Parts: sequence; structure tokens; C-alpha cells
Amino acid sequence: MKFRTGRILFSVAFVLLITNLGFAQGEIINDVKEAIKTGSSKEIARFLNQSVDVTLDGNMQSYSKTQAEYVLKDFFKNNPPSSFTIVHQGASKGGLPYAIGQYISKGDTYRVWVRIKDTGNKYLIHEISFIKE
Repeated sequence: MKFRTGRILFSVAFVLLITNLGFAQGEIINDVKEAIKTGSSKEIARFLNQSVDVTLDGNMQSYSKTQAEYVLKDFFKNNPPSSFTIVHQGASKGGLPYAIGQYISKGDTYRVWVRIKDTGNKYLIHEISFIKE
């Protein structure tokens, strides 16, 4: 009986851990979605890793968190959002969460790619791309 009870407790704990990780991944994606939708580089910066890869129209650069915030601020200033939707989200084979979205500004459409990493104590954006379609 003890063996079975221990096994059940372990199973329940495992399910709760997986559910909590999935919730945390979904939560950051939702928060980032809202920040992009409003064109708020300041809000996005809350979720940026200390070093982040930013791609704008095929030009990828690695920036510090502060530099990336300014680059995104300039992008949003020149391309204010009309709408933003997440079209797909998931996780890589290695378990890294990502989201793909569609950003519309002044009649231009951009494919947005957000890749998130687990930094040990929270999920943060490791890469964000805006590619004009």
C-alpha cells in the first residue's frame, strides 16, 4: 500500500510540475503578445534576456537588454501596430517555447518569431524577429 501511495503522490507532483511549466510558458507568451499588440518596447523589455537576438527585415544583431529595448522602440515608432495575433505556438524538440505571430502596421505585414529560454528561475525572450512578408 505504501509503494502505491508513494507512486501516486509522485505522479501527481510530476503532473503539477509539468502543468506549472506549461502555464509559465503560456503566460509569458500572452504577456509578450499584449506588449507587441500595443507597441510597447518598455513592456517587452520586462521579458528580455540579458542578451537577445533581434532580427528586423533579415538583419540579425545581438543586443544587450537595454539596446534591444531601444531598437524595438524605434521599430514600433516607425511601424506602429494596427494588429498583432499569435498564429502558432509550441516548443522545440529541446523544450524551448516559441511563438509565431502576424504583425500589421500601415498596410505592411510582418512575420514575428519569438523564442523563449528558461533561465533557471523564469522564462525570458532569447530571440525576437520581425520579417516583412
